[in-house]
Amino acid sequence: MKRPNILLITSDQQHWNTIGALGSEVHTPNLDRLVREGTAFTRAYCPNPTCTPSRASMITGMYPSQHGAWSLGTKLLEDRRTVGEDLAEAGYRTSLIGKAHFQPLRRTEEYPSLESYPLIQDLEFWKSFHGPFYGFDHVELARNHTNEAHVGQHYVLWMEEKGYDNWRDYFLAPTGTMDPAITHTWPIPEEIHYDAWIAERTNAMLEQYQQEEEPFFLWSSFFDPHPDYLVPEPWDRMYDPEKLTIPSVVSGEHETNPPHFGMTQEKEPDFNHLRETGIGIHGYHSHLLPEDECKQLVGTYYGMISLMDKYIGKILDKLDELGLSDNTVVVFTTDHGHFFGQHGLQYKGGFHYEDLIKLPFLVRYPGHVPAGRTSAAIQSLVDLAPTFLSLTGIPIPAIMTGVDQSEVWTGTLEQARDHAICEFRHEPTTIHQKTYIDERHKITIYYRQIYGEIFDLENDPEELHNLWDDPAYGKLKSELLLKYAWAELGKEPMPMPRIWGA
Repeated sequence: MKRPNILLITSDQQHWNTIGALGSEVHTPNLDRLVREGTAFTRAYCPNPTCTPSRASMITGMYPSQHGAWSLGTKLLEDRRTVGEDLAEAGYRTSLIGKAHFQPLRRTEEYPSLESYPLIQDLEFWKSFHGPFYGFDHVELARNHTNEAHVGQHYVLWMEEKGYDNWRDYFLAPTGTMDPAITHTWPIPEEIHYDAWIAERTNAMLEQYQQEEEPFFLWSSFFDPHPDYLVPEPWDRMYDPEKLTIPSVVSGEHETNPPHFGMTQEKEPDFNHLRETGIGIHGYHSHLLPEDECKQLVGTYYGMISLMDKYIGKILDKLDELGLSDNTVVVFTTDHGHFFGQHGLQYKGGFHYEDLIKLPFLVRYPGHVPAGRTSAAIQSLVDLAPTFLSLTGIPIPAIMTGVDQSEVWTGTLEQARDHAICEFRHEPTTIHQKTYIDERHKITIYYRQIYGEIFDLENDPEELHNLWDDPAYGKLKSELLLKYAWAELGKEPMPMPRIWGA
């Protein structure tokens, strides 16, 4: 039997409910195609709601607390075993196009980084560097979220090859000259938007692999819809903000939550007691925005998703054109979710609502993964690496703590895990929390704190009623704490040795 190819397509910071075929207001005809032709998993979770930890878990099959890249600003050390290395040793070609973010932007003695200043903008270096990089024998990288000043690496080289020597006009200083007051409408021409770059270079790699008749693992890693909220014309006007459903806080919902939840609804909250230094923490600030801005950002966010969907379609079309679709496992997901008004919150942070930790998750493998199916089987991004290895017939290293989901994907097993775990840790601060989610409930605990959260996802899917301090749920609280403790100990107990004699 011919070994399958693997095409992993990811977005960045995409809310789970932003696929049209699954009930969203967002126009996503190409993701809808994957829904029709594959299986949509409605309960997929990230292991951490920030980029570096979650992305490192995708390629290691380990939780952030295990692989060591536990926070933004840390680094996945190069000696960590990755799924790309296992696949390469078995004869696969491996590549990553787009965002990696396994390393910090600030180089330190402890964490030297290829993805850091000033190297990130040294174009002479990137002309000759294409890997190896964390198990990928070929990489084409960038580190952009719309108009950030980080612009550089292979993306800039591509823009210059296209004849756009004025690319600096569309990015912020120090490498660009874009007016920082520009919002929502990004003046960059669509033909040099990074979505176009990722799709074009992904398709070039597909053509190469098809010609060479080699199995491949290709990660096509998009940057959107991660803020800042900017999208080129005409996508900036695709959605009328006045016709969209705009999420908002429910009066009184934070009264039984830990104190930092309610503080986000203040104009000038003081979070200094949560910091051991002056370092900021994702989400620990005021989340109040003017009503008109809240509406507009939702429209722009949706436009960013629809634009990305167009270029995902170009990749899917290329698979068909090259005759690769039938033997390619396609997975679409994201690294973590997003708030755009839910619970009065914006962007991301230490708030483990479903909006932030649950993910869109689609799998297509014609003739193997059932088409048009929806499954509530719990998935985690730590499961990607072991499942890819299983589908390609490669032994799963014991160091991977993710679960093999191959039989769940192919529909021969109802579920492979009964819970998911999500971690959030930000140091040097006092913020350190973990969440355990099972079929019905979720519990979040905080390091050295007596407060926490318990939500009944069946009876309270909007997560408006925290049961942590409700005496009627004391038994449930104890049971969930025990379940979490056992989950933290590992997948299963070690086998008992056979004892001779005596």
